[in-house]
This record gives sequence, C-alpha cells and structure tokens, in this order.
Amino acid sequence: MTDRWLLIENGTVVDGDANPPLPDCAVLVHNARIVKIGSVDRETDIPRGARLEVIDARGKTVMPGLIDIHCHMTYGLARTEEEIGIYTPPELRTLIAAANVEKVLAAGVTSISQPGGSYFIGVGLREGIKQGIVHGPRMTSAGRYLTTSNGLTDWFPDATGNPDSSTGKLTNTLDEMKDEIRRQKKAGVDLIKLADSPFGDFQAFTDDELKFCADLAHQLGMQITIHARGDGEMNAAVEAGFDHIMHGNHMSDATIEKLAKSQIPLAPTQLLMHHIVEFAETLRVRPNISEATKRMNDATMDSLHRAYAAGVKFAMGTDSGFSLVPYGQWHARELEMLMLYTGMSSLEAIQAGTKHGANAMGLPDDLGVLAEGKLADIIVVDGDPVADIRVLYQPGKVETVILNGEVQTFPEDIRTRFIRNDYLPHEYGWDLLSYERAYEGAETPKTQLDWTSEQRLDVVNDVRKYEKVGAQPAAE
Repeated sequence: MTDRWLLIENGTVVDGDANPPLPDCAVLVHNARIVKIGSVDRETDIPRGARLEVIDARGKTVMPGLIDIHCHMTYGLARTEEEIGIYTPPELRTLIAAANVEKVLAAGVTSISQPGGSYFIGVGLREGIKQGIVHGPRMTSAGRYLTTSNGLTDWFPDATGNPDSSTGKLTNTLDEMKDEIRRQKKAGVDLIKLADSPFGDFQAFTDDELKFCADLAHQLGMQITIHARGDGEMNAAVEAGFDHIMHGNHMSDATIEKLAKSQIPLAPTQLLMHHIVEFAETLRVRPNISEATKRMNDATMDSLHRAYAAGVKFAMGTDSGFSLVPYGQWHARELEMLMLYTGMSSLEAIQAGTKHGANAMGLPDDLGVLAEGKLADIIVVDGDPVADIRVLYQPGKVETVILNGEVQTFPEDIRTRFIRNDYLPHEYGWDLLSYERAYEGAETPKTQLDWTSEQRLDVVNDVRKYEKVGAQPAAE
C-alpha cells in the first residue's frame, strides 16, 4: 500500500460522541487511521515529501461515516415477500446486491450490518468488498433468520414447506436451532438473527430458546440479534444477553429498566414503519396496512420516549431494501425518526448513527468516533446536521465520503440508478420512494420533526389514555 496522508481542514468537526462541535478544526489522516484532530502544522505533523491530499471543508461539517446496522442488501427494493423469498434466483440476487451496495456508501453510510438475507449472499458481498471486487461500505452479515412456525419469516404454508430461497429458516426445536447456528458459522456469518412474532402480539421463541441461541452464538465467536416488537421477547432477549436488538415497539417500564441497565443497543428501525403511513397515499399502500401501522407507530412513540428517558442506548437501523426505503436514499432519515420517536437531540441522534453502531460491526474501539487512533471513516457534509438533521439525507449534501482513509468516487448518476426486481403486485407500495418523489424537490421538507414538544406529547398522552381503558393500539 502506498503511504498516504489526508488533511481535512477548516471544517466544523462533529465527533460522533455527542460532544459540542469544534469549529475551524482540522483532521489529519495517515493511511487508514486518524492521527491528529485540532490544529495541524504541515511542516511538523506531515513528513516532508509525503503524498498529501487536502480537502477544504470551510463552511462544512466533518463527522464520522454513518453506521446502518439494519440494511438488507439482498432484498432488491422488494414490494412483496414473494419477491424476496421465492422468485429471484440467487445468481441474479447476488448481482443486484453488488450493484446496489455502492449507492449505500455514496449516501455517507460507511458501515452496514445485514441482519438476515437470502442464502449466504451477504457473506459473499462482504468478502467482495474486502477484496475490492465490489465497491461498498465495510460490512457484517447474518445468514437466514432463524424463526419458529409462529415467527416473522415462516411466511409459507406448511403444505409448501420452508423453501431454501426464503430469508427465514424454520427451527422449531433446540436441535434444529443448534444445527442451523453451527451451519451458519461454517458458512462465515458474523452474526445470528432470530425472528420473533411479526408484530409483537405474542412471543414466538421461549426464554430458554433465546438463551440457548445466544450462548451458542457467543461460544462460536458470533454476535446475535433479534426482531423483537413485543415486551415479552424484548425482556427475554435482554435476559439472554443479545448483542443488539431490533424494534422495541411495545415495552413495559420493567423491560425498559433492564434494557437501560444492560446498555444493549436498541435499533428501533422506525423508518419503514413511518414511511408506510406518511406516504401511504403517494404509494397506494393498502388502507388496512397503513391504519394498523399508524396504531403501532403511536404506541412506539410512547415506548421509545420512556426508553430514552430511562437511559436506553439507541443505534441506527433502516430496513433499507424495500421499495419504500430504497438504498442510498433515506438511511440518515432514521436519525430524524430517532429524534421524533424518542425526543433525543440531534447530537444524540448522530451518536446513535455512528458510535453506537460500532459494536455491531465487531469494531467497538475503532469505528464511529472522530478521534486519534480511530479508523478514518469520515463524511464531509454541506450543511449543519446539528441544526437540521435532514441535511444528511438531502440530495447532494454529503459531498465527500472517506472509507479507511481513502476518498471514494462514484458515478455521477448513482442516485438515479434504481436496480431492482420487478415481479409481483404491491405489498409495501407500488413505486420506489425516492427523495424527489416524496418531496417534489423541496429543499427543506416539512416533516413531523417540526412538531412542537406539545404535539409530540399529545401522541404519547393519547396512547397512555388507550392503555388506561384497556384499549391498546392494535398490531397489524
């Protein structure tokens, strides 16, 4: 590797650790790591004659690259579960994933974790990125979700069986779970993903099963995560020692207290659920889906406000890969969702989208923060995300993406190249939800982030009223 130096100067540094921004600050990178932050003297800090690239970030924000710990690269912008699980051959799905992953990196997401997908395509994609065959962010990946007959990814009738093409692997006994975890370890996955009930209205795995899977995954040197929308599975996952947890839509105060004490990161992954409601008319989402999702979103706002107040650690996950959340378009909007659904500040949301995702990448001491000695995954943003988090997903605002200390280049049309499957009628929505389609080119869209604190609390208070009269908002 050629010895190289990179100097980013005159920018405002947001370090990813929720500290106040540092104006007029320089970041010096040597090869893949940050070596100095603050004032840099080119004469004394950089060897004479060294290969040096300089970026003038005057008037711009310099911050860590985003970490999306819930990104499904094998879904291919699907509208239906059939598209994901049956109709796309693995050879084509692999090529589509390889083409789409570059769009994620171009959006300023320098690390992703795929918590479940088709076959072991994620493992191949990860290795292709490492070897330079595929242009994309650093990546970790699970294999197929482990599920039970009552879990999220056992989509198909017993008469048809559980096809190998499905993203879910049916495991109804401890022996079946053990076999699948061992097989996935052999195939090279980084983490195991479990899928509990679709909407959290019951617990699909027993407490003992969750503990068994967590212990075996850890014994084999892997992490483990779970789709958990209900209080029962949330509580059981915390007790079992899962490494991070997805969703948490319905949580009791007792479960929240345990989760906060454990400091296990929670990735609400609220972006998809919010888009189903916000853009239901634009994308012709079926009314029964949008109405049920609206009820769940209201309950989620209550749960997550209480969780934030209790000190729960949050991370960023987007569920990108569906037509409603296409790759490279919306990842940073999950930070807006965290602010809306928890009440956290923009600096705390950026911390969730950077530092708090590092453990899911297996690099808790190397990623997510701009500090000396850390890996140089950095983005330069034309705007101030602390003042308005939305600049992180507005087209063209992420001007420079740096991965492992190297400035990345992308095709000019990367935002408009939608590479997808096109098989069946809609489930999540008819059309791709691009930024332009959603906001018709508005520079600064009006969204629920503009709600006053009183308006947000109105939703929370409404949910609490339902609970008092025994009319919990229903899951779909």
